[in-house]
Parts: sequence; C-alpha cells; structure tokens
Amino acid sequence: MPDSPAVQDFYPDDAAHCYGCGRFNDAGLHVRTRWDGDETVAHFTPAEYHIAIRGSVYGGLVASLLDCHGTGSASAAVLRHEGREIGDGPSPRFVTAALKVDFLKPTPLGPELEIRGRIVEIKERKVVVEETLSVDGVVTATGHVVAVRI
Repeated sequence: MPDSPAVQDFYPDDAAHCYGCGRFNDAGLHVRTRWDGDETVAHFTPAEYHIAIRGSVYGGLVASLLDCHGTGSASAAVLRHEGREIGDGPSPRFVTAALKVDFLKPTPLGPELEIRGRIVEIKERKVVVEETLSVDGVVTATGHVVAVRI
C-alpha cells in the first residue's frame, strides 16, 4: 500500500500547494491518501513541535489531517465512481464545505497516526466522508467531511 499511488500526487499543478496535502508546499504536512479495499487510508507521524500539552498532539493538527484526508478521499471516490484508478489522469480537486471533528481522547505525540475514510455519499459535486484517526488501533478522533468539487 505505501507504494501505491496517492491521489494528491495527481492534483493539477495549480491546485497542489495546500499546507496539508500539497506536493509543492515544502513546509506542508504532505498528507497522502490511498485506497485500502473500500476505505481510504493515510499515515502521518507527528513531530515534537506538533504538541498541545505534554505527550499529546495539537488538536488543530488532528483537524487538518482529517480535513485533507477527507478531500483526498472525495477525489479518490469520484475517480473510482467514474471507473478510473488513482493516476489515470489528473485527480479531481475538492475543498471542504463542512468539517466536524469529535475528539474522543488525547492523541499521543510520537507514534504514527492512521487516518481512515469511508465514503457515505457521492453526488454530482459533493462527497461525504466519515473518518477515524487512530494510534495503534485506538481511535482518538472521528471526522465528518463534506467536500465540494472545484
């Protein structure tokens, strides 16, 4: 799976500068979304400066990861819905219309985070994604993303 193509790697050049997922943003998070069966998945290892309180990840980072993985999941879902795979031409670009994050427990700082998405609705311009963010199999946050195609 880490060797499979990520949807963000095929965003059009003029739409690939996002702090969370843009391949042209050297200072960004570089979220990369891939398929894992019927779910999307991304991994991210927070750095020491992503701290909130000692030992915990800053909540804004958690929200950003859910945000960018959600729009990436929407892009991957539309490609699959159209019968295409990631890398079959440019990936459609989405922005977030709504983001709801529920913080269930502190997210530990240090270990790799796993973000998983499940597509719950695809319309002409809108995709709805339900997500989990977990550490070592323990879900620490959930997200609900409404993504709109630009």
